[in-house]
Parts: sequence; structure tokens; C-alpha cells
Amino acid sequence: MLQGAVTHEDFEGHKGTIGPGDLQWMTAGRGIVHSEMPAAQGTQKGLQLWINLSSKYKMIEPRYQEVSSKDIAEAAKDGIKVRVIAGEALGVKSPIYTRTPTMYLDFTLKPGAHLRQPILRSWNAFVYVLEGEGLFGTVKSSPVSAHHLLLLGSGDGLEAWNKFSKPLRFVLVGGEPIGEPVAQLGPFVMNTQEEIDQTIDDFENYVNGFEKAKHWRSEAALALGF
Repeated sequence: MLQGAVTHEDFEGHKGTIGPGDLQWMTAGRGIVHSEMPAAQGTQKGLQLWINLSSKYKMIEPRYQEVSSKDIAEAAKDGIKVRVIAGEALGVKSPIYTRTPTMYLDFTLKPGAHLRQPILRSWNAFVYVLEGEGLFGTVKSSPVSAHHLLLLGSGDGLEAWNKFSKPLRFVLVGGEPIGEPVAQLGPFVMNTQEEIDQTIDDFENYVNGFEKAKHWRSEAALALGF
């Protein structure tokens, strides 16, 4: 969460509220029905990233990892601050376990700062700018400002410069390609259309992991009369 708060709950009985700077990492596995609702007045802002699972992990039991803002790994050096949501940066590792090898780094560069962050050559990666503007790739590149995404090409790292008067904040997200076919419908992601059809059938008939969904209603839905 960047601003505001969200309350989440699911049919396994998990429930909690995350506020500014807090993190929730959910592994859906074989499937889980859940609710996410605003829990504060005013504007709610956050980032949500969906990461695919290899076919060998798609039917594992769902899992939550929640980390409060004060417990997220951080490091600072030479005008650079990083919150390590997943992976490693500036010698600091995140406690979050990801079944698909992933980096998720929240960088803030003060004016004049220069970053070089290693990325494995075999990984895919992108940058999303949250605040300010910066130079990425080469110092002669065009400035990139907030709410723009850069899909990175092949290489062994990212270089970024803040040549401007205000702090630059961006997330760097990368992961190991799974190399499997993808079939997707709504929130369901499998490897073949036949598997998608079976998943929809399981969901509609409350079987194969969805048994508890038949009678479950979130507290948010009940409060609204659903």
C-alpha cells in the first residue's frame, strides 16, 4: 500500500488490514476466494503485481505472507534508499519467499544519485516510475516521469540517474521466465484451455479446493446486504 488502507479476508478465515508501506504477498495456489475492500477515508493507492506459477506449483495450498512497513528490509547508500520487497539490493535480502524467483525493489534516489542494480541476464524486468523523473539505461536517454513503465531489454542490470531537483521513486520488478504456455480467463491462469475449463467447473461446483466458497460471504459483502 502507498496510501490509505485495505482490509482483506478469505474463505479460509484469514483477515487483516494493511496500511501505508505494508505488504501482503498471497500465493493463490489451487485457488482461494477472497475480498479486498477500502479501509480508510479518502484516496487509496497501492501496487498489485500478479506473478504466474509454474505448472508444478499451481495446485499447492494457498499461502499468505504479511509484512508491516517497519519490518520490510531497507538499505541506504550514496543518496539511494531501497525497500526490498522481494529479492536483494544493496546487500539486503527480503524475508519474503517467492516460488517464482522474483525481485521487487522500491527505490528512491535523491537529486544527483546514480544507481546500478544487477539483474540476471535470463530474467525479464520492468521499471514503473512512482514519483519524480529520471534517466534510465544511459545518461543521454530521455527523462521518464511518474506513471510511465519501461520494459527492459536484455542485459545484466539497470542503471538510473536522478539529474533533477526532486526525489525519484520507482519500482524495479524482475523475474525468471517460466517458459510454459499460458491460458487465462478472468483470475484463473493455467497452461491449457482444457485446464481452464476444468478450473471453471471446479469453481462453479465448489470442488477441488473451492469447497468452502459455497457458503462463504465476506464481512464486507454481508455489511452491504449481499
